[in-house]
Amino acid sequence: MANRKLGKPSDQRVALLRNQTTALIWNGKIVTTEQRAKEIRSIAEKLITLAINEHENSEMVEKETRNEKDQIIKVEKLQDKPSKLHARRQIMAYLYDVPEPKGKKESKSEYKERTKDKAHPVVEKLFRELAPKYAARAKDGSKGGYTRMYKLGARRGDAAMMVVLELV
Repeated sequence: MANRKLGKPSDQRVALLRNQTTALIWNGKIVTTEQRAKEIRSIAEKLITLAINEHENSEMVEKETRNEKDQIIKVEKLQDKPSKLHARRQIMAYLYDVPEPKGKKESKSEYKERTKDKAHPVVEKLFRELAPKYAARAKDGSKGGYTRMYKLGARRGDAAMMVVLELV
């Protein structure tokens, strides 16, 4: 089955779908037209399934480091297996990077220091929050079904059917 064209050139269509899929995963729900929601739903469910399949693929690795007194210390660290790293990079290639908002009383340098090590918070949310939440759902034998659509009615102006697309 071919993808819907949604009345847009291919570059604009791809950008629209990436943007709305990122917004759905980051915010948990979006309001859009029915045709767009059907496309976004299929993309989002594939990304969530990929995260579910790989979210537990990590291993403990021992590394030796030196402290200030030049003593060797063994440190255990949780490291992603190659398949999880590949899945993470596939998801990062599709989703846009949403910067974390700066706090009201936070200076620019404090914000930069806090977000320095946090690359792609949307991908982190997908692997740390959503994948464990939906993993139990996937073990029940159901494949997919991570989103829900509510019809809101026709939009005033062009009578396009509007829906709320949300993560279950």
